[in-house]
This record gives sequence, C-alpha cells and structure tokens, in this order.
Amino acid sequence: MRSVRARRAAMIGSAALLLLAPTAALAQAAPAEPAATVAPAATLPPELVAAIQRDLGLTPEQYLAKADAGQRLVEFAEAMRTKFPDSFAGAWLDPSGNPLIGLADGKGKDDARKAAEDEGYRVKDLPRSERTLSDQLNKAHDWIATLPAPLAGLVGGTGVDIVNNHLVMQVKNTAQGLGWQLPDFLKAVDVVFVPDLGSVGPQPIDAPGGAASQGGDSYAAENAAGAFRCSLGFNGTDGGGRVVNISAGHCDPNRGTAGTANASVAFDMRGQGVFGNRFGTFARSNLEGHDFSVIRIDDNAADRFRNNLVRVPGAAPVAITGTADPVVGAPVCKSGLTTGFTCGTINGVNLTVGVGARTLNHGFSSNICALQGDSGGAMVTGTRALGISSASNVGDMRLCEIAQVITTVLGDAPTLYATPINAILADNPGLSVRTF
Repeated sequence: MRSVRARRAAMIGSAALLLLAPTAALAQAAPAEPAATVAPAATLPPELVAAIQRDLGLTPEQYLAKADAGQRLVEFAEAMRTKFPDSFAGAWLDPSGNPLIGLADGKGKDDARKAAEDEGYRVKDLPRSERTLSDQLNKAHDWIATLPAPLAGLVGGTGVDIVNNHLVMQVKNTAQGLGWQLPDFLKAVDVVFVPDLGSVGPQPIDAPGGAASQGGDSYAAENAAGAFRCSLGFNGTDGGGRVVNISAGHCDPNRGTAGTANASVAFDMRGQGVFGNRFGTFARSNLEGHDFSVIRIDDNAADRFRNNLVRVPGAAPVAITGTADPVVGAPVCKSGLTTGFTCGTINGVNLTVGVGARTLNHGFSSNICALQGDSGGAMVTGTRALGISSASNVGDMRLCEIAQVITTVLGDAPTLYATPINAILADNPGLSVRTF
C-alpha cells in the first residue's frame, strides 16, 4: 500500500448542490436577426461582455474565437480518438488558447502525429493514452466499490487530469486522520484532500402571496413535499414537439412524481415568496448520474418560451446558436440570479462527483463562483449551450469575494460543477435546445 501526502488543488472542488439557484432567464420575444454587417461580438449583451473582460481578461472577439477553437478541437479530438485509440492521449486549450493534442507511445502514433500536425495542431508527448487512463479510472471505481461504506463515503470524486496525464481522486480531509492509503496499482493517482462542505439544501419558499406576475427569470417549483425557487435553463422542445424548459433535477421538490398527475407545478415568481401564474409541470426530473429536469410548458404559456434567449434578470439576452461539448481550457460563462454573469475556464471533463448521497457522472468543472440562487441556470461557451449549473464548493457562502478569500486560504478555488447539455439531450431522445 502507498501512503498519500496531502495536496490541495483547484481542479476539482468539494461539490455542494446549489438548489434555489435562478439563472438563465429567457426573454419573451424572438430575437431580431442581426444585420449582416454586425460582428458577432456586437450581439453579446453588455453584462456578459463585462463578465468576459473582468473574469477572463478577454475581449468579446477573443472570447468567441477561443470558444469556437474549443469546439473545433472537440470535433478533431473525436476523430483522433476513433482512429488512433492506442496513442491518442487527450486534447485541450492551453492558457493562451492554443489547442494541443496529446499522444502516447502506441499503435499509430506516427500517423496520429502527422494527422494532427497536418491540421495545424501542436503535439505534446505524454506517458499514458486516454484509453489507458480510462482503464485506470475504471479500476479505481472498482476498488472504491470494495471499500467499507464509511471509507467509500470519503471519496468525493474522481476524474482524469488531461493536461497532467494522470488520475485525480478527491478525498475528504477527514481521511487524513484515518491513514488513507491507496493500493499500489493506483500509485499514479493524484489525491486531493478537500474540506467536507456537504450539500447545500434547497431553501423553502414562504406561502404564496401578492399579485400574480408574468415572466421573470426565476420560477417556483411546488409540490405537496414543498416549494423551491430555481432558474429557468434552456428553452427547447421534446420528442413530441411540445415546448419545454431544461433546468436542474434538484429544483423539483418531489422528483418521484415527475410526469404524473401529481407532478410538481412551475410558477412564475416576482420576489421572494410571491407566486405568479402557473406555466408548466415537471415532465421528468433526475439527479442520479445527470442532474436535469424537463419542464413541460402549459399551452397557454407556450408562446413565452418559444425563443432561444438567456440573460441575467432584467438585462439584455444572448441568443443561443447551438450546443457544445466541454473541453479543458475553453471559456465558459454562467447566468445566475445571485451572481449574474460570471465566467471562467473549464478545468475538468468527464468527472464523477459525490454530492451528498448522490453521484453525478460525466460532468465538467470550471473555476467559476456560483452561490445559492445560481443553480439550475444556463452555462454557455461562445453563444452555444454547454450545460446546466449543478453543484459548487462555495454554494453556501454569501458573496463571491468571501468565497475567493476562504478558498484561497485553504489552497483551493471556487469550483462550479455542471451537467453537459448534450448528455441531457442524449438521455431524452427527441429533446432539443431552441436555436431560433
């Protein structure tokens, strides 16, 4: 057995669900077509531009170019993964936005190098292929499954650090006092000890009162089990052509009733505890594996949701032009009622994270501060839908400034975990995000 020294890192934070998190408010009118002479960056709302400049140090043009480079890299990486499985070792953007292709010794490496360089990509030699790392990750999961429940519960998450070409295992700080050890076959795993912050439970909403309101960025989800306040995510349509909104599964106060006559009901909200009109019901809610909900919009409210817009409450929207897959190094921005537009960089993909009694799979992480009130909202890269905000290691703090100071003292950083939008669409055949 190998003893492990404590090391803190910002790549994967301790995850806490952000329940009550409004975000991605959707405007109620279809977007006007931009003039052909207007640069794409000119269509970004001022609040998003300010966040891009503040958090990423990029101009709007640089942000869009870097996001587009990330998606071109995703497509090329998938082709390399299929054609050169024994030598392909991952793909990412470096801090300057330059795309890199990792290659390990294995069958087809020379051809893989030529293919990458012919497309203008830089190549970095790495010791382990993506397939090898995936096999190691599966062995790690198998080993965790053999542990007694108290020890297995100390593992907060696992994933592959693509840039450094090794596995990362997130373990709660309390494991240090228990002589935490890994078997020799996991000697290459980088263990990150993190505070046990736990899950942030949803805040209940007071009884309805006041005048009904139309629209708004936040919504209330109500059931006999309780009422939560959350945010609309991406507008879309389901397999039957019905208008829906895609949000977070943990926003449903009673997930077991989704799709039934007793499903939780969604209402517009105006202020804390003030319900407006009903606009839909939860057709599907899920929290195990992928965190998502599909809210089926009532016929009398459907026209308000037939748009592709995401905004910060009370501000101009950004029009969604498609969907995207996460890639390490790409820029990402989220919309939230509490913290508005905040941006960061993707620093982990295909992650497994334990959140309370639940396990969320295939997620991605970014160095974004998200607080209660931001959960369930939309995350974008460029102008494409990327994911739904699911969990944060600072969700129970009051201000991002405080969160930044506390995590810095702990040797960590604010981290937001999200469920990829394309994973949600794959779980729901026929479901799509509106792009018009």
